[in-house]
Amino acid sequence: MVKVKIDQDRCKGCGLCTLYCPRRILALSAKVNENSYHPAVVTEPEKCISCLSCYLVCPDGCYQVYREGMVLV
Repeated sequence: MVKVKIDQDRCKGCGLCTLYCPRRILALSAKVNENSYHPAVVTEPEKCISCLSCYLVCPDGCYQVYREGMVLV
């Protein structure tokens, strides 16, 4: 089950989410998005605990976080 969705085209690749993720499962992609940024990606989705850290630190509002089929934010 997907616990985190990242809007790849809104992400500016600032890397804040990669610093604050307690599980260290976020990284910046080698690929670029439509705005020529390297967006964040979830490297190990099965390890996500839906803690909302990525959502809270993202200045661009790129994240949707789910828990047990419910959208948290």
